[in-house]
Amino acid sequence: MDVSIIIVSWNVQGLLRNCLRSVYRSLADSSIRAEVIAVDNNSVDGSAAMVAREFPQATLIRNVDNLGFTRANNQGLARAEGRYALLLNPDAELTPGALGALLEYAESRPEVGVVGPKLVFGDGSVQSSRRRFPTLMTGLIESTVLQRFVPDHPALRRYYVLDVPNDRAQEVDWVVGACLLVRREALSKVGAFDERFFMYSEELDLCYRIKKAGWKVIYFPEAQVVHHEARSSEQNLMGRNIYFHDSKCKFFGKHYGAGQGLLLRCVVVLSFAFQIVEDLLKLLVVSRNREMRKGRIGMLARVAKWHLRRIVPWPDK
Repeated sequence: MDVSIIIVSWNVQGLLRNCLRSVYRSLADSSIRAEVIAVDNNSVDGSAAMVAREFPQATLIRNVDNLGFTRANNQGLARAEGRYALLLNPDAELTPGALGALLEYAESRPEVGVVGPKLVFGDGSVQSSRRRFPTLMTGLIESTVLQRFVPDHPALRRYYVLDVPNDRAQEVDWVVGACLLVRREALSKVGAFDERFFMYSEELDLCYRIKKAGWKVIYFPEAQVVHHEARSSEQNLMGRNIYFHDSKCKFFGKHYGAGQGLLLRCVVVLSFAFQIVEDLLKLLVVSRNREMRKGRIGMLARVAKWHLRRIVPWPDK
């Protein structure tokens, strides 16, 4: 088996259908020996039934609970038999030749552990997907309110690899996990996803471990994948705000020390507190969208409380 294509899905039936269609179109036009493993995280929109009905050749794993992105991917990896694993988001679509190009590149370079394609939006514009490993300064700014005030900070430019053109193959520290081709040998060496990351930063952690073990991570723009970003996570904004920042703090704590993880968590709480105060002030002076703003304040307060309890735990009443 050349490649095992693993797709974890939660309540995005239409996007999943398009994703699978793109996969089977790619396989039909090639001699690649592949298996497709679809893992459904207890969707309520009929996704699992759709896969069973329209793509019976795929292996379908139905979870009775939402186990999270990392655990579900690990379920797929445990069943996989390919020499490579293609980890593909359900909101992504392979363009013609992309899978073959990724495999050909990896096959010709045994030192490469991970290859990521160029990600593009539905309109064809390039989506940022190359990264360097974050520094503490990156963590303090990226995706907090500070980024709003210093969007062109040198730490962010370094993190997003803005000093190198994105139209040529290049070694990077990590690539965004909407589509990752991972060498099975590398996974056998470092292990699969760390399940302490419910979702987000799991590909950062995996690439970090793979690079530390001696393999290269490559951004390969000759392969192109359309990514309709964040279609699953946008269904649960509070969960997205919790898990995105929680995973970032966990990564820093795991690889850079508990002190940095704690400092970053404190900044996350302050960032949400700032947004709450900001929205409260707008509520006082702006008459429109009051109910929407009240709902947003409530959501931000719950997220801030969740993160604060990871700093100063207190018992439930």
